[in-house]
Amino acid sequence: TKKDFVLITNVEQNKFYDQLKQTTGFDKDKRIKFVGTVYDKELLKKIRESAFAYFHGHEVGGTNPSLIEALASSKLNLLLDVGFNKEVGENVEVLVTMLPNSPHVKSVLFGENGAAEGLKAGTTVIDMSSINPVESQNISKKLAEKGIELLDAPVSGGEPKAIDGTISVMVGGKQEVFDKYYDLMKSMAGSVVRVGDVGAGNTTKLANQIIVALNIAALSEAFVLCEKANVDPQLVFDAIKGGLAGSTVMNAKAPMMIERNFEPGFRIELHIKDLQNALDTSHEINVSLPLTAQVMEIMQALKVDGRETKDHSAILNYYEKINNVTVGKK
Repeated sequence: TKKDFVLITNVEQNKFYDQLKQTTGFDKDKRIKFVGTVYDKELLKKIRESAFAYFHGHEVGGTNPSLIEALASSKLNLLLDVGFNKEVGENVEVLVTMLPNSPHVKSVLFGENGAAEGLKAGTTVIDMSSINPVESQNISKKLAEKGIELLDAPVSGGEPKAIDGTISVMVGGKQEVFDKYYDLMKSMAGSVVRVGDVGAGNTTKLANQIIVALNIAALSEAFVLCEKANVDPQLVFDAIKGGLAGSTVMNAKAPMMIERNFEPGFRIELHIKDLQNALDTSHEINVSLPLTAQVMEIMQALKVDGRETKDHSAILNYYEKINNVTVGKK
């Protein structure tokens, strides 16, 4: 069953609010609300350290044991089956959402007792979800009817960069709204760049996800070739990582492949969602993405094989299976 939960932090932790007040003029009486999804105790720890006033999210697809374990030790309050998004939206200047896909965002904002009912004219929604950019534009138009601004601001960097606060944020929206909330977004990120109007943020994120997926697929092909040729993938990685083939993706994923560690930093099922959004968007604007379609089918095959909750570096497993070879640590 799907559950909603609300985490209420210790609002006596003033450091984060003091920082925000100095950089953005926010006051504790105009609380920042953060609506999103939490999957593990490290992210819960980060949220607690940041001292956001509220965290309201969706645990999609059932109970997450690591989440329950984290809640038990976090000294945060847990409320299940709640439905007070309108209350979350009241008396705030900015609402930050980070949810799995556009239906979740629209449900939180416009569903029964949705947050948009409580938000007032002049407030802003910063949607950090990775969704179809056309949906971002539709959400923006609907919010604009109430005088509410939207920034679509998806993030990249995966769990490690989320934990250490160095994620990259790509933002679509009005320049003046971006400028107003730049310091807020920068407080949780290493890089915050405005890339255009509403929808441009998620278009940039789709481009990012295409590049990441194709990089992992190319790395998988190369490692399978090396393994079959009896050349050590670790030595190959050491030899090429400083050359033109080297990349952040290679540096992050090659060691995981070689160690056969496919525990998720970014799950295959989430990358499938992003590539589906990329393909849907491309079809709407008459663009052909043949390589994206191909790697999407590779990920679908892994999902059929029951590996959808593994890290996207498990694309390697597809190539191993069709070539009857095992790469890396035996």
